[in-house]
Amino acid sequence: MRTFFPSESCKETHLKSINPQSWLQVERGKLAKISSESASSIDSLIKVPEPPILPFFKPVDYVQVLAKIHEELESCSPQERSNLYLLQFQVFKGLGEVKLMRRSLRSAWSKASTVYEKLVFGAWLKYEKQDEELISDLLSSCGKCAKEFGAIDIASEMPAHKKLSSHGVITTNEDSCPRTVSFRIADEKIACDRQKIASLSAPFHTMLNGCFTESFCEEIDLSENNISPLAMRVINEFSSTGLLNEVSPDLLLEILVFANKFCCESLKDACDRKLASLISCRQDALELLECALEENSPVLAASCLQVFLRELPDSLNDSQVVELLSNTTRQQRSIMIGPASFSLYCLLSEVSMNLDPRSDESVRFLRTLVDSAETSQQKMVAYHRLGCVKFLREELDEAEQLFEAAFNLGHTYSVIGLARLGQIRGHKRWAYEKLGSVISSSIPLGWMYQESSLYCEGEKRWDDLEKATELDPTLTYPYMFRAASLMRKQNAQAALSEINRILGFKLALECLELRFCFYLALEDYQLAICDIQAILTLCPDYRVFEGRVAASQLRTLLREHVENWTEADCWLQLYDRWSSVDDIGSLSVIYQMLESDAAKGVLYFRQSLLLLRLNCPDAAMRSLQLARQHSSSEHERLVYEGWILYDTGHCEEGLQKAEESISIKRSFEAFFLKAYALADSSLDASCSSTVISLLEDALRCPSDRLRKGQALNNLGSVYVDCGKLDAAADCYINALKIRHTRAHQGLARVHFLRNDKVAAYDEMTKLIEKAKNNASAYEKRSEYCDRDRTKADLEMVTRLDPLRVYPYRYRAAVLMDNHKDKEAIEELSRAIAFKADLHLLHLRAAFHEHIGDVMGALRDCRAALSVDPKHQEMLELHSRVNSQEP
Repeated sequence: MRTFFPSESCKETHLKSINPQSWLQVERGKLAKISSESASSIDSLIKVPEPPILPFFKPVDYVQVLAKIHEELESCSPQERSNLYLLQFQVFKGLGEVKLMRRSLRSAWSKASTVYEKLVFGAWLKYEKQDEELISDLLSSCGKCAKEFGAIDIASEMPAHKKLSSHGVITTNEDSCPRTVSFRIADEKIACDRQKIASLSAPFHTMLNGCFTESFCEEIDLSENNISPLAMRVINEFSSTGLLNEVSPDLLLEILVFANKFCCESLKDACDRKLASLISCRQDALELLECALEENSPVLAASCLQVFLRELPDSLNDSQVVELLSNTTRQQRSIMIGPASFSLYCLLSEVSMNLDPRSDESVRFLRTLVDSAETSQQKMVAYHRLGCVKFLREELDEAEQLFEAAFNLGHTYSVIGLARLGQIRGHKRWAYEKLGSVISSSIPLGWMYQESSLYCEGEKRWDDLEKATELDPTLTYPYMFRAASLMRKQNAQAALSEINRILGFKLALECLELRFCFYLALEDYQLAICDIQAILTLCPDYRVFEGRVAASQLRTLLREHVENWTEADCWLQLYDRWSSVDDIGSLSVIYQMLESDAAKGVLYFRQSLLLLRLNCPDAAMRSLQLARQHSSSEHERLVYEGWILYDTGHCEEGLQKAEESISIKRSFEAFFLKAYALADSSLDASCSSTVISLLEDALRCPSDRLRKGQALNNLGSVYVDCGKLDAAADCYINALKIRHTRAHQGLARVHFLRNDKVAAYDEMTKLIEKAKNNASAYEKRSEYCDRDRTKADLEMVTRLDPLRVYPYRYRAAVLMDNHKDKEAIEELSRAIAFKADLHLLHLRAAFHEHIGDVMGALRDCRAALSVDPKHQEMLELHSRVNSQEP
């Protein structure tokens, strides 16, 4: 899903149920004492909802599942590949790996063995890329066709009917039958060639040449067969020419029904294809699909389906479409989508759940998904997903049956649904013991302890949440619960420290909202408005206070309680935050600046850079598109278009846009983009001099210090790569003079290359002291010190940002050097449990090979190749280990 399921406490209610104005009008200082009355108010303000039950496939040992999929892909038939890639997609979805999910979908599409799979996965990829129409248009403007997932000519992909021989049909002497036969329909007679009509089907052949009376008749009455004289004339012409020329859709439908009744397969196939070619809109597809299913017309049925799929998600807002697609029998699904029924209803149920997970439509599609599931993994996915929807709809008995079915098939994560249902029914102790049995009988994971914490109190709850964070530091609920508990105990500093732990490496909206509530309770309205503006940057429609208040409305109220900055104030604030590497603070200032008359294109562009740094690619792309929309000139617009293309992997086209912009006007951003794109697209070391020249051209153009500092930093990096350390040092020093704090890292590298590790260490210490987000600085500093200090710095990195993989790899390598094989593998496994990282899997595979664990090495190799199938070192290790398999 694009968004996680909302918890039960996040349902919409009327705004009057909470009064944020009362929080905004309290006198300063009142909350410092926190009376019992205000403490009660804090309780109502900082509720932390239970973590949602995610409707995803979440195997306990995802590495084993990915490895098994890769193994099967190596030996399976072409017909099985798409389903295996779909299962791989489900695993990556459960891990939250968006890029890997899309790659799996693309693989399913490219390896499709039937037109039905191409249809489903092509539509799915188009749906996933529905916000990328602009990118297609930009590629077209560069002369590159981007219609990768265009409509399929289904008729050409499906084999035409081959005319069957009449061999074996009982006949009399055909020479004794009249050559011509007339079919009477009402008052009209249609004269036909007997043998040509007989060749249309076995029933006609038997009737006209067999032992029946009609074989000797010159006139046969067809009045009772629902065929019109005009249609019969078309059939007669088809029997002679094998063609259906200009025929109206209504007449084609009439002939199709007649052909199906009399088993005229070639005629039926021709009608099927002709009708499919006439579909031009959703209404056509609606009118024809029902008939296609009734008359077993696969080309027409698939063509109608294609119309609906290509219009997702809009088509699922059409009740007629939903009715048709959700009320199909297995036989009808076989006609419409062949063997790809499970894939189709995976897509339809996902789109429907994105629209409204509680809807009747979601239930109907998921029921069909359950009915289409064949393998145990498919059944796990279907049962669990439908169980989640039933739980949201408070249809608890059915939800329990579905979670139980998924759990019994081996989907351990479904125990969450069973435990929540147990709690609702007053069996809290049973729920706790159920989680305990799962923890003791399988690989303990963070979500298991997080869930267990919901069913106990006091120290035991804190212990479970600490264990959850230890096993999976990316889970947001433990931080939020601990922070809220500390706030209720009037320990504001500890509460803020706790929520800041996760916000330091994961910009989760629910965590930003909680910190906003803390600042609101503490009456620190300047910091509160900072967070609400960051929230609105990430999600303009976000609602706070359990979904009851629009964040934008609350920001309006807050504005009355903070100092109104001038444009000059905003720029000063932006410089301060940018130089202290306070990315969230910078986002907030830019949001405020966008309300002024300043050039919005430049501001949206700055916003996109920050969002990329904060690992929010979708929001960054939205900001880039707004920058393009608000550009003040053509040359500026071309630069933003170039960045849009560059950021979506179209480097050469981004370079082309930069050159077009420069041809109109020489500007800092155009030269900067060209240098960036050229450095990324060329593997030729000789291009360094060109990149240097471009960055120097950029620096000669007007710009603000924020961007000039970035250009100087980049120029320094190129000089370092070329071995020009003095020139690099000058660039970094000049960047630092205009407060580009990150230049300390480049200068430290220069010191190191000059064999002055002490100066390099000191330089990185300056960055650590200045930067608000400094995990990367600690990591870099660790390279410039002795082993003990390296270990301390990398432990700090893991505390600040547990998603950075280098510290785990370093610690594991040190343990391996000290012959602590088990501990080394455990160190890597600790991170692999919550992060599907190629480098971690690669190193663990190498460790397994080193200690002679061939099967463990082979498993990790296969899982790693699921993450990156083309990684050369991984392929070599896999080949070596595979040759050792017993």
